[in-house]
Amino acid sequence: MDWIQILGLVAATCTTLSFLPQSIRVIKTRNTHSISLTMYSFFSLGVSLWLIYGFLIGDLPVILANVITLFFAVIILFYKIKHG
Repeated sequence: MDWIQILGLVAATCTTLSFLPQSIRVIKTRNTHSISLTMYSFFSLGVSLWLIYGFLIGDLPVILANVITLFFAVIILFYKIKHG
């Protein structure tokens, strides 16, 4: 693994983990009032497309980051639709 891939993994970890606190808060409180359904819908679509792109080019940092980010984003989106 070269330094460029390590850089990508570190960047992916930082951006992906940024969704963890929001996901935990939404699960605990079920409060999604201030969360935009449109934003999370487009965001989830974009992350899905990044994931497909990552698979097509075989880029591990892109794949891992987007699998995990999509998981957190879908949790928030699910709660927004269910409790919004």
